[in-house]
Amino acid sequence: MVQQLECSFQKSKITPFAEKLENPLSKQKISTLQINLGKRCNLACSHCHVDASPKRTEELSPEICQQLIAIIQKFPQIKVVDLTGGAPEMLHGFRPIVEAARETGKEVIVRSNLTIYFETGFRDIPEYCARHQVRVVASLPCYLEDNVDKMRGNGVYEKSIQALQWLNKLGYGQESSLILDLVYNPPLPTSEKFSLAPPQEALEQDYKKFLKEHFDIDFNYLLTITNLPIGRSKFHLEKYQLHQKYLGFLEQNFNPDTVDSLMCRNELSIDYLGNVYDCDFNQMENIPAKSTLNQKLTVMDLLKADNLDLIQDVKTANYCYGCTAGAGSSCGGALI
Repeated sequence: MVQQLECSFQKSKITPFAEKLENPLSKQKISTLQINLGKRCNLACSHCHVDASPKRTEELSPEICQQLIAIIQKFPQIKVVDLTGGAPEMLHGFRPIVEAARETGKEVIVRSNLTIYFETGFRDIPEYCARHQVRVVASLPCYLEDNVDKMRGNGVYEKSIQALQWLNKLGYGQESSLILDLVYNPPLPTSEKFSLAPPQEALEQDYKKFLKEHFDIDFNYLLTITNLPIGRSKFHLEKYQLHQKYLGFLEQNFNPDTVDSLMCRNELSIDYLGNVYDCDFNQMENIPAKSTLNQKLTVMDLLKADNLDLIQDVKTANYCYGCTAGAGSSCGGALI
């Protein structure tokens, strides 16, 4: 693994994120619809900001599913439909939403833990995704087995490798229409020696070299994503009395050049109940998006208004420093 830059930081008082910005964080024209289909998952990863697990039961209802399909069909300005969870492949609405989005010419992303392919009832998912040319963004927080299993559970690395080989046989990572990306997350800290992710392009080459030499695996891009201090990551940091210090470290590494590219500016994040948020992180912290009239929004509100662009400014919080530290972080990886 590439050596990470480490930093010990003692600051306890955090500057509110909004005060770091020269202007309010304005919303731009919506082009991405990110849908969290629910919190049920076959894994319970230590860094999961959603708190997903096999014990969770929350998932999309048929009613909200139909509303989302109506949104997808109604608004050609939506270019990307990004499906997450939980394990999105095992949740209600996954296939109908994929098919509605592909029928209207939109790119579909599924954020997969890969191991779902080996669960009863979901073993046709790789072929299904290939048939519909779904872009697979797969979590592999390290290319070494021990590190992955520590974060995601024993045996996850082995199944992930098998799943990647399966996807390669279908053409993923090789054919231009079958994109396979991997996601790197830094290890959660247990001391004040915090670190940001290594440079994305260099780490991508390390991943490609190792996975090709050891497993004959090909993939397209590596996305480096900072662990934001919410969900299980926040619980972990609090356990080691590091939460405020980690926020201080992220603030210290704030990079204003990342702000223009923040994913929250041109996306809507929708939860399984149909509520609208600026991003998946605000969704998990229950900070709803507000209209220009300061009203909370739902998918039905968007349909009734016949307008996706009802939000003027993005709601921010101190964990936004995680998306703006260093080279930046988003669901699409580094920002600069």
